[in-house]
Amino acid sequence: MGTNTVEITDSNFESEVVKSNTPVLIDFWAAWCAPCRAIAPTVDAIAEEYKGRVKVGKMDVDANGSTPARFNVRGIPTLLVFKDGQVKEQIVGAVDKSVIVKALDKHL
Repeated sequence: MGTNTVEITDSNFESEVVKSNTPVLIDFWAAWCAPCRAIAPTVDAIAEEYKGRVKVGKMDVDANGSTPARFNVRGIPTLLVFKDGQVKEQIVGAVDKSVIVKALDKHL
């Protein structure tokens, strides 16, 4: 996990995401998922570039079952952008950085 990313869990989801004053990008991933590992450096780079403007978190779907189920995360990697506690964007798959940046910029 990058230095600018936060580990999001079922137990801290409310405080870290729903109550966040800034938009939150969550990367739903698992250690065994090759596309998740492929997109991880991109997510870490976005966390660095958007530091202070967007909170970037990662949630291990194997360790946290209820939050992915709540938001219908069916495949990984799935990236969700939250603003004011609501899902604003959903990106599924290992996408290009420009796709993620475009989704985030809409909510800043």
